[in-house]
Amino acid sequence: MVVTTTISDPPELLRSTFASRYARASLPRYKMQEQPIPKEAACQIIKDELMLDGNPRLNLASFVTTWMEPECDHLIMSSLNKNYVDMDEYPVTTELQNRCVNMIGRLFHAPVGQDEKAIGVSTVGSSEAIMLAGLAFKRKWQAKRKAENKPYDKPNIVTGANVQVCWEKFARYFEVELKEVKLTEGYYIMDPVKAVELVDENTICVAAILGSTLTGEFEDVKLLNELIAKKNKEIGWDTPIHVDAASGGFIAPFLYPDLQWDFRLPLVKSINVSGHKYGLVYAGVGWVVWRGKEELPEDLIFHINYLGSDQPTFTLNFSKGSSQIIAQYYQFIRLGFEVVVCDKAGCWWQRLWLVAGCGSCGRYLY
Repeated sequence: MVVTTTISDPPELLRSTFASRYARASLPRYKMQEQPIPKEAACQIIKDELMLDGNPRLNLASFVTTWMEPECDHLIMSSLNKNYVDMDEYPVTTELQNRCVNMIGRLFHAPVGQDEKAIGVSTVGSSEAIMLAGLAFKRKWQAKRKAENKPYDKPNIVTGANVQVCWEKFARYFEVELKEVKLTEGYYIMDPVKAVELVDENTICVAAILGSTLTGEFEDVKLLNELIAKKNKEIGWDTPIHVDAASGGFIAPFLYPDLQWDFRLPLVKSINVSGHKYGLVYAGVGWVVWRGKEELPEDLIFHINYLGSDQPTFTLNFSKGSSQIIAQYYQFIRLGFEVVVCDKAGCWWQRLWLVAGCGSCGRYLY
């Protein structure tokens, strides 16, 4: 009989489960090893560990895109080495970003003429987009209060308690009080009436959610606009609205084209949307658009000329990859905004660019 003894791995070492002949020694877990190892061994070790991750195609919990067409995968791989911030070096990439901003702005009914450009930027996701929009509201509010010789040290923002954690981050990081409308049994979105009751002279904006993280419900932005407009008129305020359309921004224009939630409402000054949700792009891209240039304070925009010409930038970071922006543009021109009649007997449905098949009967239309 053969007697064997099992020795557990020391916690500070890594061992490759399916080691090739190159991986003959364990690696330190939390410090760099003294000598390099062959590229094949490094790749195999990492692949072995990643086998314990979940399968992205089976991830139904985070509603972030996990599959794109092979043609787009190819575009992404060919642009991974492009730094988006180098606008002079990669002017076409910058142009594609600007096209996406204008497509989104017009999708949300931004009041821009045929020859005018929408105002907006690409972001890493809706979290950065919300930070940028919130900063714009705070800076505009502070400037107005200063001009009126009024205190400007206690800004607040009104939201529902169902907001995503990024709103709490914004409030904490940028020293803005978060006034939350409490949810009630059977009503799990912000009540517009209660939200307006919380608005005061220090409110920089009211944030409405188009697609709650909890339930997917759309908040009533139109009613909110009417109630705030009435209060603004009575008291002489100009409290604006921001719409967090991270989930619903690429849903509502197609499924509910008559629903008024966007720039058709005069108090909606900015909107964010997640390209990596129903914009059908891998994680790492979001967008924020403003009603007009006047809603984005000029002192928040930095002008750099590292590569020779003026490059205006409004981001929380600096360098970032170009691949997700290019992927977003691919989806826009690939899928478009098309209406097709399903030819299955007894079925009619609008084929949307964000839906692969018939929304009524499920029939595959491509």
